[in-house]
Amino acid sequence: MEFQSTMLVIFLVVFLVSNVEETSALSSQRIETTSTTFSSRLCMQDEKLESDGLSMRPGEATQRLGGNTGPTVWTEFGGLAQKYDPVNLGQGFPDWLPPKFAVDCLVEAVQDSAKSPHQYTRPAGHPNLVQQLARRYSIHMKRDIEPMSEVAVTVGASQALYISLQTLVEPGDEVVLFEPFFDLYVNQVKLAGGTPVFVPLRFVPYDDSDENIITGGEWRLEKEDLVKVVSPRTKAIILNSPHNPTGKIFSKSEMETIAESLELAGPQCVVLSDEVYKYIVHAPPKDSTLDESPLCQGHTHFASLPGMWDRTITISSAGKTFSATGWQVGWCIGPQRLIGPIHTLLPYIQFCASTVIQEALARTLSQADQPYEGHTSYYGYLKSKYTRKRDLLVEALTEVGFAVPDYDKTPGGGFFIFARVSKAIEKVIPSKYMMQKNDAAPGGIARQDWALCQWMAEEIGLLCIPASPFFSLEQVEEGAADRFIRVAFCKNDETIEAAAAALRKIKTLEVNASVVSTPTV
Repeated sequence: MEFQSTMLVIFLVVFLVSNVEETSALSSQRIETTSTTFSSRLCMQDEKLESDGLSMRPGEATQRLGGNTGPTVWTEFGGLAQKYDPVNLGQGFPDWLPPKFAVDCLVEAVQDSAKSPHQYTRPAGHPNLVQQLARRYSIHMKRDIEPMSEVAVTVGASQALYISLQTLVEPGDEVVLFEPFFDLYVNQVKLAGGTPVFVPLRFVPYDDSDENIITGGEWRLEKEDLVKVVSPRTKAIILNSPHNPTGKIFSKSEMETIAESLELAGPQCVVLSDEVYKYIVHAPPKDSTLDESPLCQGHTHFASLPGMWDRTITISSAGKTFSATGWQVGWCIGPQRLIGPIHTLLPYIQFCASTVIQEALARTLSQADQPYEGHTSYYGYLKSKYTRKRDLLVEALTEVGFAVPDYDKTPGGGFFIFARVSKAIEKVIPSKYMMQKNDAAPGGIARQDWALCQWMAEEIGLLCIPASPFFSLEQVEEGAADRFIRVAFCKNDETIEAAAAALRKIKTLEVNASVVSTPTV
């Protein structure tokens, strides 16, 4: 009977999680699938309608995406993963189970006959969860957060960003994105009727004295790059720290520059602070300040800066923190004047996030502060785990010749390394992959970063993500992304070790190429 009961619980959990209503293609899972392949489907529908003497015009939301409705980097490299079965360091989600206490909380929530969280809950957020979030963010922000009016629960952080933009942006408004950027941002801005405006983060190598030696470096926000684009047309600035794809942690001075720029935009401009990696600061800034969160070493909440609470919607989720991206629970934290409109829209987008998952998360949050696996809390364990995995991947990448950040001098967070391609690696990329027509690549051309990743997936046995989808087309065509690829280390040690073995194939090719190119005496 005990075995049957356990199997029944597992079945119920799987059933409930798999049947959480998806918001729409606009705000689904916050894995790297960020846009849908509409074009081929629309063409087939148009042909059928035309043959029947009918016509079809795409709806306004589809039209707003413009040319961004064809194949994407995610459909392209997802197909390569299925066809060639490489070691996958591309997708940004862990390949291990959530911590046992989180799974236990989920099972307990499913079985709780007294609270029975199997029906609809409050659209703005399950009461138990918003109270837990308000309690935690009151510590984060060093101010009292009102759970019912200053917290909104969403289906993942992607929906939190989507609905925030929908409440803020009108057609013609501009939204500032720092590039490279998480590629979902661009289309979400367009879906809200806004215009993305790009501000480059400048890559500064540690040493550029010798053009033949490629080193790691830092991505920096220059004040003049930001202030020249912010204007009264600017309705929002999206800040992502720790940053995907670079791992950058925005410094206090950079955040202050963003805060100062709001004066150029006017009182209507809001910062959307995407902080899903706040508990994965594996290389904290050396000069930690009083603005640092008491609960997240090395992380500063933008809303905690002087005067910024009233100008900020803080966005986060549970997926990255608890290695449970499929739970799909995110949230917005902010003043009532910004959160109220989100509460208004939520029932019309999705009545509520899964009640049982929200209840499970509320119970999980209350346990995560307890000692765990020899650490003072689960969060300390998480940082230690990712630091070790980062170092494993750094060793594998540098052995082959990729240049990576020096985390003793450069702060870092999240679980991606934006690796820089060396001259030696450039030389072994087969020419058949270079500058080929590819509808999924930005501008329809597979430049060096794309060619390298495609070659590695097909012939080396390792899947990474090219840098170009994280840049504006203008920057891509100028070559800004050519020398970078994104590599994930949110994977089991065995996966990282298998990736290291695949990378050594490139080293062998480099050695052979060097021997061939060495002149004989």
